[in-house]
This record gives sequence, C-alpha cells and structure tokens, in this order.
Amino acid sequence: MSEAATTPASVASGSSFYAAMKILPPEQRDAMFHIYSFCRKVDDIADSEGPRDERLAALDQWRRDIDALYAGHPPERVRDYVAPLKQFGLKRDDFIAVIDGMEMDIPADIRAPDAATLDLYCDRVASAVGRLSVRVFGLPENDGILLAHHLGRALQLTNILRDIDEDAGIGRLYLPRELLNDAGIASSDPDVVRLDPNLPKAALPLAAQARVHFQKADEIMARNSRRAVRAPRIMGKYYRAIFNKLLARGFALPRAPVKVSKAAKMSILLRYAFI
Repeated sequence: MSEAATTPASVASGSSFYAAMKILPPEQRDAMFHIYSFCRKVDDIADSEGPRDERLAALDQWRRDIDALYAGHPPERVRDYVAPLKQFGLKRDDFIAVIDGMEMDIPADIRAPDAATLDLYCDRVASAVGRLSVRVFGLPENDGILLAHHLGRALQLTNILRDIDEDAGIGRLYLPRELLNDAGIASSDPDVVRLDPNLPKAALPLAAQARVHFQKADEIMARNSRRAVRAPRIMGKYYRAIFNKLLARGFALPRAPVKVSKAAKMSILLRYAFI
C-alpha cells in the first residue's frame, strides 16, 4: 500500500510511527524497527507497478522466508529477526497475516468489498502489525490482543476515510458495499463513487465505527501501565487528530487534504513520550 492506501505498516523517518518508536528503550526500539522494516518491504511489493504474478511470487517468497525463520534456518534477509522473535515471543501467524493482507490488493484492485472482507483486510494489514507490536511493548496477553484489534482498525479506517480520493486515483475503493448501498450508491467504480454527492452518507457510518474503535483502544490503554502504552498512545493520538480533522472537514466535495501540523505532532510527542 502506498500513502494512497496507507497502512500502519507504512513507516518512514519523520512519520508518527517513527517518532513513537524512537522513544522506546533500545531493545524494544530495535525490535519495532525490524517489524516495520518487514512491513515496509512487503508493503512496497504490494504497491509496486510490477506484473501482478511477479508481486504474488515475491510475497510468497516472503512466506517461505518467514517459515524458514521459525524453522530455525533463517535466510539472510530475516536473520536479524531471530533475536527479537525469541525475546518478545513474536508469532509466525501475525507475520503471515500481514503478507496475506498485502496480497489482498494484488489479484485485483479492492473495490467496494463487503464489510466482512474489509474487516479481514483491516485485521491483516493493521491489527496483525499491532499484535506483533504489543508483544514488544510488554502489554498483558489479553489486553494486548484487544488493543491491537481496536487501535489497528481505528487507524486503518481513518486511513481509508482520509484517502478516498487518492485511492480512487490508483483504482481502489475501500468503502464497504453495504454502506454504499445504504447511501444509494450502486457503482463500484472508484472515480464514480468519489464524485457521488451521497458519498458522505457512506463515509459517516464508517467514521462512527472508527470512533468506537478509538474509544475502546483508549479504555484498554487507560487500564495498563503508562510505560507499556506510550508508543501506541502516541500513534493513537496522532491518528485521532487526523480523524477529528476529517470530521470537521466533512466528506462532501471539495475534500481538501487533511494533515496534522508538525507543531501539533510535536505537542503530542512531548505530552505522551515521557509520562
């Protein structure tokens, strides 16, 4: 996924995720950079302009490499994953889920998936990354899995709502079919849908779902160690700021790009990095 179909797997120097990772102790920070390096690499494959069969083959090679890693004979490009895997108990299934999620965009561009397919997509490209991450952060098992579930979906739904026009530019439409139908939008053509005056009627219920996930994530973080949730809280606050700007702007045309200023990002980082 490119920035037009951004996932929490997408991280770069200067991003909110990079900033959140930098505040971690060295071993946690290194583990998180390995996780996000993996995510970035498979993300780039999914988003490249290469032939679809070549991209599928490249992702399948990543599956084989992850299997070899967990079998005890890691290829060179995943050899550095051995230490964090053992130290933090990272699960093979979560790495594989991320690959499976990236693959969903390849055989054909996603266009108006049903709600169940969209939720599966969010689980794979976002919550699976969260499940790897919360083990590094040191959250208890049950709350860690719950936080990954809710915060991952909150972040991914925010991305979808933010990137409607950019996604349409690469032939993708992530708004679920059921919400489009309820809004009276019959088309699955991204360019047609983004120009439809009823689009806000489909976007607002998805925003309501994202709001619930943000609230559930906040509840989980509130009952856990502040130290363990510093990084996910920063990520959540960054994205909540984007989400609030989206709601304030609305989803009717014209839709101006929504961004959080550097000053606002710095304020969030300073507020939550050291509590």
